[in-house]
Amino acid sequence: MSKFWTGRFEGYSFDYFKKDLLSGTIVGIVAIPLAMSFAIASGVKPEYGIYTAVIAGILISLLGGSKYQIGGPTGAFVPILLGIVLSYGYENLLLAGLMAGVMLVLMGVFKLGILIKYIPRPVTIGFTAGIAVIIFTGQIANFLGLKGMEQHERFIDNMKEIGSHLDTMNVYSVMVAIICFAVMLMTPKILPKVPGALVGIVASTVVAVVFLNGQVATIGSTYGAIPNTLPQFGIPDITLEKITMLLGPAFVIAMLGGIESLLSAVVADGMTNSKHDSNRELIGQGVANIVTPLFGGIPATGAIARTATNIKSGAVSPMSGMIHGLFVLLTLLVFAPFAVHIPLASLAPVLMMVAWNMSERKHFAHILKLKTGDSIVLVVTFLLTVLTSLTIAVEVGLLLAIILFAKRMSEMLVVSKVLPDHEKYNGKVVPQAVNAGHDCPQVSIYTVEGPLFFGAAQTFEQSILSSIHAKPTTLILRLGRVPFIDTTGEEYFRNILRDFKSRGGSVFVTGVQPALKKILDQNGLSKEIGEGNFYSHTGEAIDRALGCLNRHACIGCKHYAFRECRELSSKKIS
Repeated sequence: MSKFWTGRFEGYSFDYFKKDLLSGTIVGIVAIPLAMSFAIASGVKPEYGIYTAVIAGILISLLGGSKYQIGGPTGAFVPILLGIVLSYGYENLLLAGLMAGVMLVLMGVFKLGILIKYIPRPVTIGFTAGIAVIIFTGQIANFLGLKGMEQHERFIDNMKEIGSHLDTMNVYSVMVAIICFAVMLMTPKILPKVPGALVGIVASTVVAVVFLNGQVATIGSTYGAIPNTLPQFGIPDITLEKITMLLGPAFVIAMLGGIESLLSAVVADGMTNSKHDSNRELIGQGVANIVTPLFGGIPATGAIARTATNIKSGAVSPMSGMIHGLFVLLTLLVFAPFAVHIPLASLAPVLMMVAWNMSERKHFAHILKLKTGDSIVLVVTFLLTVLTSLTIAVEVGLLLAIILFAKRMSEMLVVSKVLPDHEKYNGKVVPQAVNAGHDCPQVSIYTVEGPLFFGAAQTFEQSILSSIHAKPTTLILRLGRVPFIDTTGEEYFRNILRDFKSRGGSVFVTGVQPALKKILDQNGLSKEIGEGNFYSHTGEAIDRALGCLNRHACIGCKHYAFRECRELSSKKIS
């Protein structure tokens, strides 16, 4: 158990606690309006967001792999959770969150945290920007105070819904939203250390209560009172049928939660010169998401903005994250009755600002300007996130990225026919030495550079077999710059071996690195090549090849590919 705390609370002092107390309180103040806003945007009651910030916030800090991570409900989850609520209901959202927690724990136990880093940047930026668009547009109705609105799972349907209800716009709601937005923008300039979102909500709420009582929709008029009591424990109804039905949504929650939490941990590492434990982070996130639904909370993950605020506020350990959760709990118990007066129009600018900040607009524009395959992956992922679902977007985005990667890797493979150049390169083998009048008919040497995998293996075979017109009896392959070979590359390599062996020829291999040699041993190619046909240097293989020449064929040959050729060409065979 002592190992569990190593590096996290070692040497912890009262001075450290004071710093964590300050940073935890500041982050707690930031978290409260966001927790309620994200819950409402996700289609559930605001108190469920508060419960999530409390329980998940404490557990993620206590059990996670980052000293500075702040966990809770986040904007990235909004479209996914709203879709689940609309399709399956709130009770099934709790079960999906619990299942996602189990998946995250398993991902951590089986050390899959490292796999998250293999998700290409254009995919993550694409779906993050798409989520930002969904969050932003999802708040238009509250900003304008539209009435009689129905929430839909699809973006287009929601846009049509807004368009058909524009005639119900409430001028007072727009005024409240503008006041909140203006205060949010001015607060950082006047009071840099005070959360603008909180000040904006308080100021606009006061205006609504004093001057517009009953004129705008509030949390109380829409969702009822927020209980100022501890959340009640309850186990969701778990059946095999429900588990099967929710496997897909749960997997999406787990994947997005894993990606966002680890991205947040990486950001924290960069700000503090620390290093997180990705697998432990997944386990901590998983446990938090298993426990939180038992108290009515929604799925949670690491929150990048709150984590950054935590660090900037002077946090030194996970204690700040736990204090943040306890502060939110204390606020719930004391101030919950006052939250009913908060207008929904006040929360809209907060979420719109969150969407703007998470949109990755600069990175989006940069990748778009490159006009490369990454630009296509970005745009496709973005459009599919907005127009279909995050699941489809990530699947298609990853598929396109894999195809693009395979294409690029295949283009990296270079197969060059070479010969020694004793005049310019001191006997080094170079492609420039090969021409129509200078190419040994009996010995062919090729330099292969790049991976022999499924995308390039056929090119490897064709480059060699199609360029051999004189049917040489000896083939020398220089593989010093081949990092690996997969089963497809293995098959094409075997085709070359069989082609030469069928004509009584030999294949010599030079410069093979230990990692590649191990693969060749495992797949049986070493045995087919022959252990005696491996050489460290090309010169050794050439000497062996010259010893296997058909001397009669050398008489009169004017190619002079090797130093020995002039003598062999003029030498009579007795």
